[in-house]
Amino acid sequence: MAGVQAALLGLSHPHSLAHLRTLQQLPEVTAIHLWDEDRAALDAAVDAQPAKVVATTTALNAILNNEAIFFVIAAVRNDLGPDLFVRVLDAGKHLLAEKPIGRQAVDTERVIAVAQRVGKQLGVCYQNRARPAVNAARRLIQEGMIGELISVEMRLITTQIQFRNPQHWLFNQEQAGGGMLSWLGCHYLDLMRYISGDEAVSVMAEIATRSGEAIDVEDVATLALRLRSGAVGSLHVGYMLRLSGGGYHNSGGYDAYAAFNGRLGRIYWSEALAPTSLHVESAHPAWQDGAPIRKLTYPMGDSPAYGGLPGEQF
Repeated sequence: MAGVQAALLGLSHPHSLAHLRTLQQLPEVTAIHLWDEDRAALDAAVDAQPAKVVATTTALNAILNNEAIFFVIAAVRNDLGPDLFVRVLDAGKHLLAEKPIGRQAVDTERVIAVAQRVGKQLGVCYQNRARPAVNAARRLIQEGMIGELISVEMRLITTQIQFRNPQHWLFNQEQAGGGMLSWLGCHYLDLMRYISGDEAVSVMAEIATRSGEAIDVEDVATLALRLRSGAVGSLHVGYMLRLSGGGYHNSGGYDAYAAFNGRLGRIYWSEALAPTSLHVESAHPAWQDGAPIRKLTYPMGDSPAYGGLPGEQF
């Protein structure tokens, strides 16, 4: 598809400029329209990243009524998202929405229902699905290389809240609707589903606020899940790293682990954030003539898009 016009709604979200970089990288996108209620935010974005931007506006209807705009990326505060997303879809635009779509399930269900009613695509930017290592793990499980799934174990911890502006709306329950789980933990919950091909049917959790900062969302959580297949899963997330820097685009500020354990073997990674290599152990007959324990590496090129090259491809 060539000559696509796109719009980015919201220039004050932590991911806004990263989304703009993604649109600017895509060869299919030839024109970008920007909307925000704050003119200063619009001007600052254009000053920093002017490529392909053809129009800016503080009037949302100027975007919604523009039939030339094919799809929209919307990145706004969590409590403002659902109403905006509904308006975009009702205007006949395909939508890539920032996560979480809603603070509560009922908000998300409302947006999904509108997308289904109007027949437009609704997506969420879980760009780790486009990583080669992630898709290799998914494929190995589909091919039966680790046998029937027994368990999934995951960990994602990152820098402490004191390095992330505790006054930000991300740490305000009324505005954000949640903390670590809905902001970062959701990425690993999505990978649990995507790679395993399984769905959670029950969840038990403990959450806490332990940072010592004046926030009212969870900053640490542990989850235990039962999957549809009968396998079990676990996820531990938290803002806990003291000596790993700060900021929202600090790839060194993460400690992550994921393992998919089956009757014939396991697949796991342990990297700073998202995998570029997999450790695989398999007793599957297809691997018995070679090495049953392998390290598979998937190098990637660089891209300024949100999430790097996988974000661009996603």
